[in-house]
Amino acid sequence: MSDQVDHSRRRLLTAATVGTGAIGAVFAAVPFLASWQPSARAKALGAPVEVDASKLEPGQMLKVAWRGQPVFVVRRSKEVIAQLGNHDALLADPASDDSEQPDYIKAKGAARAINPEYWVGLAVCTHLGCSPLGAFEANNQFQVAGTDLGSGWPGGFYCPCHGSKYDISGRVFKSMPAPKNLAIPSYTFSGDARITIGVDAAPQKT
Repeated sequence: MSDQVDHSRRRLLTAATVGTGAIGAVFAAVPFLASWQPSARAKALGAPVEVDASKLEPGQMLKVAWRGQPVFVVRRSKEVIAQLGNHDALLADPASDDSEQPDYIKAKGAARAINPEYWVGLAVCTHLGCSPLGAFEANNQFQVAGTDLGSGWPGGFYCPCHGSKYDISGRVFKSMPAPKNLAIPSYTFSGDARITIGVDAAPQKT
């Protein structure tokens, strides 16, 4: 009788020990796995942010946070892309000579994008830091409620705070409160519309 009780206790203690060890292993693994992910502080300091833009339809936009700032990712329609160079006379800096952007973006000309179909830029007006609205429909001057964007609107951004207007490449129109084009961060682009913001796409120097 006593032997049977002892065996039962032994099995109970063994099961309890194994269970406690397993639970401890799980709790120990959580911080270990979490350490693989960028911390909030790392993101604030500029850890890269990955964006899957493949689900965007032409004319749609998503906004992500990078370094504590909002970033626009816009999928442009073929019609809007085709007329990017047709309104340079309306722009303050059409060649983006006085813009904050990587050299490989400036080399892309009016598109200001690695892939012309997807535009990436800071959603921060260069006037006082407000966030512009998307107004991507070309020739629809009344698409922003209560605002006349002007005839022949090429598609772009409108800042409701003080009225600054930018084209779909983030280039500011003449005589606007905003002094410069929207800034563009460093980023890379893969063929499946996966964008990594905060990683420089420039070729490595050897």
